[in-house]
Amino acid sequence: MPPTLATAFARRWWMAVTAIIENLLFSAVLLGWGSLLIMLKSEGFYSYLCNDLGNSSSYNLSQPLTTPTSDEYADYYESEGVVGLGDGVEMRPLVPVDGPLRMNGWLICKEQDEMLNLAFTVGSFLLSAITLPLGIVMDKYGPRKLRLLGSTCFGLSCLLIAYGAYRPNELSVLIFIALTFNGFGGMCMTFTSLTLPNMFGDLRSTFIALMIGSYASSAVTFPGIKVIYDLGIPFISILVVWAACAALVFSNCFFNWPLEPFPGPDDMDYTVKIKFNWLGFDHKITGKQFYQQVTTVGRRLSVGNSLKQKELATKDGHKLCLSTMDLEMECRPKEESQSFLKTISSPIFMLSLVTMCVTQLRLLFYMGAMNSVLESLSDGDLNTGPLSLSVSLYSSIFGVLQLLCLMTTPVIGQIMDWKLKDCDDGEETKDPCSKGVTKKKRRDRKTQKVTNALRAFILTNILLVGFGITCLVPNLPLQIVSFVLHTVVRGFIHSAVGGLYAAVYPSSQFGSLTGMQSLVSAVFALLQQPLFLAMMGPLKGDPLWVNVGLLVLSMLGFLLPLYLIVYRRILDKEQQQKENDAKIYIKINGCDIPEAFV
Repeated sequence: MPPTLATAFARRWWMAVTAIIENLLFSAVLLGWGSLLIMLKSEGFYSYLCNDLGNSSSYNLSQPLTTPTSDEYADYYESEGVVGLGDGVEMRPLVPVDGPLRMNGWLICKEQDEMLNLAFTVGSFLLSAITLPLGIVMDKYGPRKLRLLGSTCFGLSCLLIAYGAYRPNELSVLIFIALTFNGFGGMCMTFTSLTLPNMFGDLRSTFIALMIGSYASSAVTFPGIKVIYDLGIPFISILVVWAACAALVFSNCFFNWPLEPFPGPDDMDYTVKIKFNWLGFDHKITGKQFYQQVTTVGRRLSVGNSLKQKELATKDGHKLCLSTMDLEMECRPKEESQSFLKTISSPIFMLSLVTMCVTQLRLLFYMGAMNSVLESLSDGDLNTGPLSLSVSLYSSIFGVLQLLCLMTTPVIGQIMDWKLKDCDDGEETKDPCSKGVTKKKRRDRKTQKVTNALRAFILTNILLVGFGITCLVPNLPLQIVSFVLHTVVRGFIHSAVGGLYAAVYPSSQFGSLTGMQSLVSAVFALLQQPLFLAMMGPLKGDPLWVNVGLLVLSMLGFLLPLYLIVYRRILDKEQQQKENDAKIYIKINGCDIPEAFV
């Protein structure tokens, strides 16, 4: 039986800590593709595609080993660059041999890389594209069922990869199905964990940043598994144990996560249900609303204007006293929410789509092509030489640096929350008819949120451009700087977009907007596959021109900050107009408390 919300609230710290750990180990682990690719090639996935120019397993295994004669040795040495060592001894450089390439006894080739990269494209697409339907389902059924389904799919993906590694020549195609389940299950884990911070009140934004950081840092999981794999632990055994750990996630969710969705902080902590049985109606209002209603009723009752009270009591046939009428009227929302169609057609949302699409394509292409790019920078070639050991080393460094996401996302969270406590949310309490009492002018909360989002996007786009510049420099050690910038940008962009949507759009549309943005950016990021094929084909493994094009495309990300500057000016003008209207009201009535003049 699932626990109640009250029970879940009592266990919220346990749920938060385990959710962060589960995100690290089970959410977007596919982002550590570089390490997984090496292990898949070592296990022989799609090795049977390597059959050109004698680069096939049947050719190499069927040919008997022969010992070359003394005359045959002449073909292995060059005639130039001979160095005499004395006593008739000469040192000659070896001629590069264009032979079949192997990894852990399995043949490797360019065709294998292209097929496995296609599987990565499918899995990474689901990591983002599935968020829109997930948001709709979670709004209806809550996070519990989705989290149970996600942990099941993730465990199944591990078992499918293990089964494919058992007979790779016949079952390599299972990698597509496995990565599909992996991407779906991982996103279920991530998306459901983002609702948990609702139970932490003032710490809500901090825990959201931690959840996003743990999601982005999950790319470190496959590099960690590769370290275990390099120690000699069988690949199949590792995956079976991982699937068993996914079963523990299922159990944790089954016993601790409630069936109902997590309500907001106000609803969780201060829900008050006031029953007026003697009046024949009920009202359910929450913390700030309750305080506001009681304050308003008290002020209006203290006015003592019996004539107006009588008129209000008999208006529209309502035979209610003034206080209960206030409760009935004030419980309506202050402003009607704009339609979802109008929201997605607004300039801010459209420009946020442009920013996310460009950023996602830039980041995902780098992850998918990283091993090939590192091989090119290390003066190696998949068709002419052995896989450079530096590729494996740098791939492991990239994986370890993914933990930076967990440490840097709170930074962007602090930028998004900068000075919000000093802002006016439009619900300040004032003393009635307090003439001559001046209060310090406070910032408008919405304007401050837009300003914070503006700073966050400027910083993120500058880092993205810096990342693109470092990718242009053909220097292998410099790629560590690229790794750091890649990791930081990936953690920043999601927090910045989420904070912008929360600041500008109705909270009831937050999930749908996030899902729509993820879906569109995931579809656009599918361009990474033709870009990878172009790099491996016509460009002969050189990523220079692809990186130049992506760097130019990254400049489009600055369109959103430019528009936010214009939007902030619009908000400032609206705020100034409100202040001018308030001054006129005070001049006419001598007081700025409307409740005193009903």
